[in-house]
Amino acid sequence: MITKNVVIKNRTGLHSKPASVFVQNTNRFASEIYISKGSTRVNAKSIMGVMILSVQQGDEITLEIAGDDEAAAMTKLENLIDSKFGMKDE
Repeated sequence: MITKNVVIKNRTGLHSKPASVFVQNTNRFASEIYISKGSTRVNAKSIMGVMILSVQQGDEITLEIAGDDEAAAMTKLENLIDSKFGMKDE
C-alpha cells in the first residue's frame, strides 16, 4: 500500500469537472484507491464519494492505493493533481 498527502491546487478543488476527471482516471487502475480529507475516507472510484468530501483549493487530501498497479496509479494521480486536472483556466 502507498499513502501520500497532496494539496489540491486548482481553483475549483474537486468539484464538477475536476472530480469527474479524477474518478475517470482512478477507474483505469485495478488497485483499490481511497481518498481522505480530515476523518472522512471514501472510495476514489465513486464520483459521489469524491463529491461528498467537498475538497477545495488548498485542502490537503490523503491518497491510499493498494494493488498490483499502485505505483503507476499514484504517479498518474499525482501528475493529474499537479496539472490542475488539465484545466487551462485554473
